[in-house]
Amino acid sequence: MNKQYSLRLHADEARARLSRALVSFAFNIEEKDLSGATRGNARAAFGRQVAMYLSHVAFELSLSRVAHAFGRDRTTVSHACHLIEDRRDDAKFDDKLDALESLLREVQDPA
Repeated sequence: MNKQYSLRLHADEARARLSRALVSFAFNIEEKDLSGATRGNARAAFGRQVAMYLSHVAFELSLSRVAHAFGRDRTTVSHACHLIEDRRDDAKFDDKLDALESLLREVQDPA
């Protein structure tokens, strides 16, 4: 594995950890539940889906890169993104995601 690829993987994993930490705080879900190897309970699965969605949207990572960072399959990330996008019809949920996305974008590019 070349050094540049290794650094990119490390950065992607750091972004995934940041997304999980933010979702954990915003949705009051234990962070360890979001990074578990199994699906876990419905709240944890939903939180993980939000974190994957935010990593894809806020950090502009491909579905494959998000999947690798979360230790999941690309199709799992695709499914999560579709589910979360469908839930954005709820104005309150949409506002919350907008705020979380803005925070993550700010961290990435503090200008």
